[in-house]
Amino acid sequence: MTANLAQSGLFLSLSLFVILAVAEAIYPRRKRALPRVKRWRTNILIILLDSAALRLMGPVAALAAASYATQHHVGLFNWIDLPAWLEFIFALILLDLAIYGQHIATHKIPLLWAMHKVHHTDRDFDVTTAIRFHPAEIILSMLYKSVLVLLLGPSLLAVFVFALVLNFCAMFNHSNLRLPDWLDKYLRLALVTPDMHRVHHSTVPRETNSNYGFSIALWDRIFGTYIAQPAAGHDDITIGLIEYQSNDPADFWWSLKIPFGDSPKADKKPATE
Repeated sequence: MTANLAQSGLFLSLSLFVILAVAEAIYPRRKRALPRVKRWRTNILIILLDSAALRLMGPVAALAAASYATQHHVGLFNWIDLPAWLEFIFALILLDLAIYGQHIATHKIPLLWAMHKVHHTDRDFDVTTAIRFHPAEIILSMLYKSVLVLLLGPSLLAVFVFALVLNFCAMFNHSNLRLPDWLDKYLRLALVTPDMHRVHHSTVPRETNSNYGFSIALWDRIFGTYIAQPAAGHDDITIGLIEYQSNDPADFWWSLKIPFGDSPKADKKPATE
């Protein structure tokens, strides 16, 4: 069952990736800083390595955790009696809030930032940026999600839908897709849009430490981490980290070595205002 769900999720995610890649090529929001071919090769190689890393720790870990929680009556939702539909909604909301909190932690805790900055060193912002995470961060993230699932005890369906929505939203809000201003204005009332999340990838520390949401846009407003637009505007915003404005981030091996000390002294700590 979990394997079938994982395969379905992979197919749907790959389909959306292709759709967004074509759409952002036709309706680009910004000009690229680096050639697409080398960046894409590196970012896609990273996701292939991430996939291999996850295979080593066991496939579909979060789904397996959900199945275990249900079978062994583990977790909050297995201890309280709620209608299935209400439990499903609460599970999606709480899981998304937990991912928002996790994202903040990756910026505030030096050890986690050392891994997470691989994502932020990308000097362009497109659908492949959504999958540019260091394998060590991916493994820790999956362990975090699995523990979270065991604590909450959501249904297998809720975990599958949440993982799918998170994947879809991450690819969408990292895409270099130009949306009409009126659509972005109303869409970001509920969901994180590309223009909203692009602010988070700015080299300006205040902007880097904002707009942490991946799916639900409300968390940033509720917790005071929301910035509507970049100070320089979307056409002139500089993407990445200020100390890595070179061709290095497009190199595969360079990107893998970053967490292990191949970085300037100024970048040993998370960015602060």
